[in-house]
Order: sequence, then C-alpha cells, then structure tokens
Amino acid sequence: MAGSQASTELLKTTLLHQLDASWRLATYHFRGLTDAECLWRPGPWGLHVNQEPSGLWRPDWPDHERYDIGPPSIAWLTWHIIYWWSMALDHTFGGGELKRENIVWPGDALSAFVFISHLQEQWRGHLQSLSSEALHSVHLSRFPFEDERAFADGVAWVNMELTKNASEIGYARFLYAVNVKKLGSGAPRDTD
Repeated sequence: MAGSQASTELLKTTLLHQLDASWRLATYHFRGLTDAECLWRPGPWGLHVNQEPSGLWRPDWPDHERYDIGPPSIAWLTWHIIYWWSMALDHTFGGGELKRENIVWPGDALSAFVFISHLQEQWRGHLQSLSSEALHSVHLSRFPFEDERAFADGVAWVNMELTKNASEIGYARFLYAVNVKKLGSGAPRDTD
C-alpha cells in the first residue's frame, strides 16, 4: 500500500474508532434514561423543549452561548444530537435542504434514543464506504463548516460533538439522581 493510501486508511480507522468510543459513552448514558429525566429542568431556566398544541415538541434556540443561559434539559440535549447529526447527514450525503426549524424532539426518551441510533448507523455506514479522496475532499464539508475544510475535519467534529453531548446528558442524570435522593422517592421538583 502506498504511503498516502496507508495514512488515509489510518486516518479513517482512527476516526471510526473515535466514533465508536463516543457512541459507547452515549449509549452508556442513554441506558435506562426515562422521560422524567428528559423533561426535568436542572435550573430555573435553560434550553428545553416545549410541546405545541399539535403535539410536536419544539426546542428552544439560544440567542447566545454564555453560561447565564442556564443548563439545558436532557430532552434538549437529545434534540441537539438529532439536530446536528441530521444536518450533517443531509448536508453531506443528502440534498442539503434540511433546516433547524424542521427538526423536532421525538417526544420521549426511547424514541429519541432510537432516532439517534438510526442516525449513528447511517453516519457510520457512510464513513465506512468513503474513499480516500472523499475523506480529504472539501466538497463534502458543508455542515457545520462554512470554510473549505477536508471532510475528515467534519468527521472529527461529529465525534467531538457526540462526546460533548453524551457527557452533558450524563452530568444532568447525576444531578437528577441527587435531587431524587435528596427529596426522597419520586421525581425531583421542577425548578420553574
């Protein structure tokens, strides 16, 4: 195998291993996740999902990313994974027409996990079939980057984003569990 081909295969293998490690962390924090945990708000305000009269769950969208925006709910975090992964898939391997406003939260913990699992399977399948040219191509990098970057940068971003959101879900589950224990059996009080 030529040197550049070998280094591309090593890069692809490394990115897939990172994805697998991030996915293991995510599935660990999804195991046993309840609707009550998803809909609990860890602070008096923060990003959340809201059910419309139609039954659709729409997410809040931040005006800024400062800390005073408050901690997001797990429902919002799971929606966020669905958002960026759906956008990355559509803008990389699809028509590139999907918009944030078209992405809603599925409505419960299990449905969110099933949806995210499906996105992970699609993403991994696409990555496994990539040629070395595609991995280095700037033509596939249309989300989240606006500048010309190799698609490998986008793959690394997905891995990082999944790890970040999975960690945030795990941390919120710790907070929820402590609140349940502090208040005795039953769900913690809503902070609203």
